[in-house]
Amino acid sequence: MCGIVGYVGERKCTPILIQGLLKLEYRGYDSSGIAVLEENNIKVFKQKGRVSNLIKLTNDSNLSATVGIAHTRWATHGKPSKLNAHPHTDNSKSFAVVHNGIIENYEELKSFLSDEGYKFYTKTDTEIIPNLIHYHYSNSTEKDSELKFLKAVNLACKNLKGSYALEVICKYSPNIEIVVRKDSPLVIGKGIGENFVASDIPAILPYTKDFYFLDDNEFAVIKKDSIDFFDKNLSKHEKILKELDLSSSSSDKRGYEDYMLKEIFEQPETIKNTIGSRLKLGEICDFSDLEYSKSFLESINQIYIVACGTAMHAGLVGKNLIEKLCSIPVTVEIASEFRYRNPLINEHTLCIYITQSGETADTIAALKLAKEKGAKTLAISNVIGSSITREAHKTIYTHAGPEIAVASTKAYTSQVVLITLLSIYFSELLERYNSILLENLKAEILELPNKVTKILKDSDYIRDVAQRIYNNKDMFFLGRGNDYNIALEGSLKLKEISYIHSEAYPAGELKHGPIALIEKGTFVVGILTDPNLIAKSISNIQEVITRGAKTLIITNQEITQSDFDFVFSIPNTNPLISPIISIIPLQLLSYYIAKEKGLDVDKPRNLAKSVTVE
Repeated sequence: MCGIVGYVGERKCTPILIQGLLKLEYRGYDSSGIAVLEENNIKVFKQKGRVSNLIKLTNDSNLSATVGIAHTRWATHGKPSKLNAHPHTDNSKSFAVVHNGIIENYEELKSFLSDEGYKFYTKTDTEIIPNLIHYHYSNSTEKDSELKFLKAVNLACKNLKGSYALEVICKYSPNIEIVVRKDSPLVIGKGIGENFVASDIPAILPYTKDFYFLDDNEFAVIKKDSIDFFDKNLSKHEKILKELDLSSSSSDKRGYEDYMLKEIFEQPETIKNTIGSRLKLGEICDFSDLEYSKSFLESINQIYIVACGTAMHAGLVGKNLIEKLCSIPVTVEIASEFRYRNPLINEHTLCIYITQSGETADTIAALKLAKEKGAKTLAISNVIGSSITREAHKTIYTHAGPEIAVASTKAYTSQVVLITLLSIYFSELLERYNSILLENLKAEILELPNKVTKILKDSDYIRDVAQRIYNNKDMFFLGRGNDYNIALEGSLKLKEISYIHSEAYPAGELKHGPIALIEKGTFVVGILTDPNLIAKSISNIQEVITRGAKTLIITNQEITQSDFDFVFSIPNTNPLISPIISIIPLQLLSYYIAKEKGLDVDKPRNLAKSVTVE
């Protein structure tokens, strides 16, 4: 969850490290810090809270260092504080480390090192790492200082259990940086006379478009003019450099007040990008990159969609699509549960994994489990070169562009669009659905960007609603079918950024307990887009109105009832794909409520964008 940045070159490193941290702050903002090699000594600067708190401290220091590492923290072990902030050093201040991950056996290692005379001052699991490196370094007979440094880091990693991406600097080898990863992301950017390290590409995208993606248990020794790669046994090997055609401006706000608002309003374009060249009327959906055949799909007797949070909600929409269009049973699972319950899967199972970052720890672990059991695996991700794309048998990309706000918006709609296209492709290969109806569905998909644009033009209505209801302490979301799936996502958005207690229920379950929570003034959002279910859903909404609830209705149908407090009309579309547009007003509602409450919508408390720890 934490963000890490590193630099080795000829420029002053501090401004580069700080700018990188600002780009990675969505990964954690409990504290931040940098460590630089200045006059063959390690200097560390740390502050609690946002990176902005660190900037003045470093500006006043007049640093000229050209080698450094940096960290923005999402706290796991040890409360957010300046003391617990990274980087951490060993007792002699010879080594400095930044770490993303969790060391599961740190108490055992801490006890061992304490017996060896090492002192500990923080509550973090990370503090043991630089001291462990120092222990192995001081007990080494290796004469070459750089090799001695590498061997010490390697031996320390062999002692670690858990997940980690590490950047290490050493005052005895002041011109290099050593990095290693295990189950946590790390990318190296290659420059001219300088090289960069980061958790995510956006942190270093202004400086290079050439990247190495570090694999598990892979080490790299980084100098200004070279990058050398080693396996866990320190055997040197070559690695493929990847050039990515990405724009650093895509990570800017572009005049919007917040990243989240920008990303909401980008959705007409991101939906177009996701569709890309895959969909053309009169032609089979183009997923030739998957190289799936009709016989392969006929051999699949069950599909699992596995994900976490918002991505899991996209999977629920995918379930309805695949079952309707392909007649293949689909189970949607939360990744953290799937991996611990011995699922009944085999070589006739296709497991689809959805993750925006491609680094979600539970999702990757669930994928590895499926592979062990012989299942076929397919990853849906937004980030090229991410960990899950290297683990899965096949990968398809949403092409939504960088999503910076912690609360996912455009990534969600892109995921739903892509799995919709995938469902159509499966159906066309299997010839299990009416081809005329499929063509009609394709035509409606191509109209989605225009329909989303229309909703966004009416955003002032949602802002007005938010201004009237933002003080509510509880909110409920109701829907049936796909509308319930949207209720789940709408409720999650509200929780994430407004801190309002919110729950989503199938409207038909209202009388089975939830209605007991309704009292005068309770606010209820009803999503009513399926013409086959709307009459029943309206009856359920009437039941909460009778008990004093206030209501907002999101609908694509003509509503004649006059006792709803607010009604927001969205363009009509096929119920199978209505979630792609019905979520938009709920994203806006969450955003505007949070703004009315004066909250930081891009960096909500206790959350991080990429959940790379369990």
